[in-house]
Amino acid sequence: MERISGRVERVNGPIVHIVFTGSLKMMEVVLVGHLRLKGEVVSLSRDRAMLQVYEDTTLLRPGDEVYSTGRTLSALLGPGLIGSIFDGIQRPLEAIASLSGAYIGRGIDAPAIEIERRWPYEKRREVGDIVSAGSIIGAIRENSRIENRIMVPPDEEGELRIIEIRDDGPVKPFDTVAILEREDSSLLKLSPSSYWPIRRPRPVRENLPLEEILHTGQRVIDVLFPLAKGGSVAIPGGFGTGKTMTQHAIAQWCDADIIIYIGCGERGNEMTDVLREFPRLSDPRTGESLMNRTILIANTSNMPVSAREASIYTGITMAEYYRDMGYDVAIMADSTSRWAEALRELSGRMEEMPAEEGFPAYLSSRIAQFYERAGRVKTLSGESGSVSIIGAVSPPGGDFSEPVTQQTKRFVRCFWALDRSLASKRHYPAIGWLTSYSEYVDGLSGWWEKKSDGKWMENRKLILDLLTREERLNQIVKLVGPDALPDRQNFLLMVTSLFKSSFLLQNAFDENDRYSSAEKEAGMLDVIVSYYRAGERAIGDGVMLSRIRRMRIIDEISKMRFTLPNSCKDEIESLKERIEESFSKLRRRYDQ
Repeated sequence: MERISGRVERVNGPIVHIVFTGSLKMMEVVLVGHLRLKGEVVSLSRDRAMLQVYEDTTLLRPGDEVYSTGRTLSALLGPGLIGSIFDGIQRPLEAIASLSGAYIGRGIDAPAIEIERRWPYEKRREVGDIVSAGSIIGAIRENSRIENRIMVPPDEEGELRIIEIRDDGPVKPFDTVAILEREDSSLLKLSPSSYWPIRRPRPVRENLPLEEILHTGQRVIDVLFPLAKGGSVAIPGGFGTGKTMTQHAIAQWCDADIIIYIGCGERGNEMTDVLREFPRLSDPRTGESLMNRTILIANTSNMPVSAREASIYTGITMAEYYRDMGYDVAIMADSTSRWAEALRELSGRMEEMPAEEGFPAYLSSRIAQFYERAGRVKTLSGESGSVSIIGAVSPPGGDFSEPVTQQTKRFVRCFWALDRSLASKRHYPAIGWLTSYSEYVDGLSGWWEKKSDGKWMENRKLILDLLTREERLNQIVKLVGPDALPDRQNFLLMVTSLFKSSFLLQNAFDENDRYSSAEKEAGMLDVIVSYYRAGERAIGDGVMLSRIRRMRIIDEISKMRFTLPNSCKDEIESLKERIEESFSKLRRRYDQ
């Protein structure tokens, strides 16, 4: 319940200083002025407090009243989140647009979900059942893919007994579906919707090892630098290198159950593209709209900077909510650099001591708090779920030594570094193979070995070694030219060039090349390695490189990304046999 707790003393952009007469708590949500602008207490000192306001503070003045709400900044969690578009503090933008037009009016708010909508409810428990925190009581079917499960709040302690439960039928988000009795005889009324503080991680039973890949269908990622479900990765790159495009491809093709895309401080035109394209894209697994498994958070660069800071936490809280139901969730944060810039601006206005490049001294801890909420877990209900975080980083001028990139590298185990030279050549995804890495390789080896007949680890190690050797050889070629190299080394350059054009490069507009199954990825890698080994043997037997260059099988290999279907085991074996046959014929001709 709102009550007057103080008055405005000073306004400094989104930071408002107040004198309070009532009681306030740290991180409490307050409403400022006659427009009831939403803010949050970030500092307390005797009878004065500092607020972070999430809306434009223009025309706010000293003496305006401040109202306390008694709660922290929380996300509304319940049926209807899927397919919705929110701002950084979870205001539904479509509903807001109907109230205020093209621009968000100050002080305008609306519930994150439709509170009068009726949903088909199905109970999963009976009267007399004993439950605990996280137990699933019932379920609501949001769409053909997502079932919203009604759970006992995760902060409940001890065992609870169901003394009343609603029968199957339509329910509203705040209808009571069950009444539970606690051990102290107090009652808990359970509804499909609830609130959870966005800065507080939801509890889990235990963390699980990361042994399953988040399959994206992008070959350079899945084969060379894989990301585990429950893992975290940074995608750093300068302007125009394809950060947003890479995240779009992953959002469409990855095998996560739910996608949460956070446009954090990005340009309005980029978010407009997302808002227009995502509803038109089809989910490759169901054929339905991609929005049937997607939540969008749009907080563009012209929106209040404070809400940008909150958007990251809003997104991760919704991700944990669906994780607790047993889903695999992938978060796209674009970009964490803009989020860090919001921290820097707010820190400056609060007159805090700046650290490197003006960022606050607590930058590293805030980045850690975000990425450490990723993970694959056993939930309180016994389900297995995961939250994978894919965070774009926009270093000024592409300088990876700047603070946000360096601090992010401390807390992620996977790094997809975008290369401007590749982007300039229209080589996408423009992920540099010499500067990227993944620490999930060993944990995912078991998964990949099953998909590749035990060859993935060996083939991956070989091809990365060839790419590293190619870099050194190219330095020599620049000095003395390719003719100074022996055939064996020139053949290595030939193989790596073939690998880059036929494997690492993907065409998002080609029906067959824009997505590759794990079977196709492993098979294509095996083809390249088989070709390299066969060529090495031929050169060792005295075959000249000039004859190898004229082999017709090279054309087949270079086009295999377009010609091979995603279910291609027989085609891969046939292509490898033709490679061996072609080199055998070449040796026989050479012997003659």
